[in-house]
Amino acid sequence: MSEGYPVPSSSRPVEPVVVSRPGHSISQAAIDPDVLKIVYRLKRLGFTAYLTGGAVRDLLLNLPAKDFDIVTDARPSQIKKGFGNAYIIGRRFRLVHIHFRGGKVIEVATFRRVADREARARAELEGGPVNPYGTPSEDAFRRDITINALFYDVIEDKVVDYVGGLEDLARRIVRVIGNPEERFVEDPVRIWRVLRHASRLGFALDERAEAAVASHGHLLRVCSGARLFEELNKDLARETQPVIQELRKYRLLRHILGRVGEDYETDEEMFSRLNALLMIKDRAAASGLELSQAELYGLFFWPWLEPVLRQQGIDFHKALSESFRNSEMRVNLPRSLRAKICQTLILVSAMIRAMETGRLRWSLLKRPEFAGASRLFFLIREGRPKGKDESFVSFFKKAYPSAGKPWKRGRHRRFRKRFA
Repeated sequence: MSEGYPVPSSSRPVEPVVVSRPGHSISQAAIDPDVLKIVYRLKRLGFTAYLTGGAVRDLLLNLPAKDFDIVTDARPSQIKKGFGNAYIIGRRFRLVHIHFRGGKVIEVATFRRVADREARARAELEGGPVNPYGTPSEDAFRRDITINALFYDVIEDKVVDYVGGLEDLARRIVRVIGNPEERFVEDPVRIWRVLRHASRLGFALDERAEAAVASHGHLLRVCSGARLFEELNKDLARETQPVIQELRKYRLLRHILGRVGEDYETDEEMFSRLNALLMIKDRAAASGLELSQAELYGLFFWPWLEPVLRQQGIDFHKALSESFRNSEMRVNLPRSLRAKICQTLILVSAMIRAMETGRLRWSLLKRPEFAGASRLFFLIREGRPKGKDESFVSFFKKAYPSAGKPWKRGRHRRFRKRFA
């Protein structure tokens, strides 16, 4: 930690920096009304409740907040008792999900502290939560970076800062709470998360964090493939291009994606193609385009797999499967997802060939992945999402008016053998 923000202890509590209006720019009009309902009900029940995490950070930066997390001194069972639409989830880390109409879920957590070795061993033995409950200051110091450890008190309309996050927001830097090297060794996925926040916000890493990223990035190799898959999902589902650019800058793609990552790091032309596609995707997503998981991954792997799909006279399914199998990728892609990626990209390559040759196998239209492949075709070949009333068939027919019509199999009467 930097001087002035000591780690809290029972004998030496940390005094926070508290900023009230007009010293902060948070408007409660920008907060989800259901979030406000939860906070006010917890207050009426006699508990303390704050907003925390990325929502507070974004509101202070005058950005639209996406996910609202609530933290309170109420225990999970007490939260559930106060809300009929609440459900406790998790065994090791108990949280409460409060459900609303339309599928909205708001997460409420209890203040926690970092568990010592004895507490972790006892929790494992008893099957209880790994992180025991704590105070607001202990909860702030267990978080990854300062700008995500700020609290907003809705009732008092004030920001509570135990870790120097307000100062870091003003300086536009991402600083790890505690010793970055130790925190990265504890959990190497923090390296990825730190770079994600810095790249999406356009912030710089502080010197200690940057040095630790450069020296400890290889530790991502030891993370479970399932966790890496979860992190990659987060990046593909939202703004992707700046995060991938940052991972490449620190040569971390190879530790996550194996040979795929190495190719994206060393082949400038291939990465330039990927970078352009991700920028197109991000702009389209900001305008409302929604892609399935298979489509997102298909777009991400297209520059790497396109040379295979350009070959003639090969079994594309077998060739793409072998490419994934030999990639030494640390991310654990489910087999069903890999199959959908391959099938979708094979269709995309068939569409591109059809536009080059004027010949289209109309039977491809009946493939279940055709709609997704059509969306990717426009992004990959045309550099834009397809229009509202546009389809690949109409696009193809416009380019080749005399190409014929989709073939439909005629009805055949069943032959009956007649006997005299």
